Amino acid sequence: MQMPEDPAMLCSIVNMKLRDGYASPEALCDDMEWDCAALKQSLAAAGYAYDASVNRFV
Repeated sequence: MQMPEDPAMLCSIVNMKLRDGYASPEALCDDMEWDCAALKQSLAAAGYAYDASVNRFV
């Protein structure tokens, strides 16, 4: 699956996948073959930051 370009859609998909089966963004990116730095940068540019205590981007 290609990483969505729309930040809101990307955040929604990533958070759903983190909730349903991944312990971290790194594990998700490894499985999806995504560049984790690019994922975090894209979400950060839209105002989202990863919160490890809830395992999601907020």
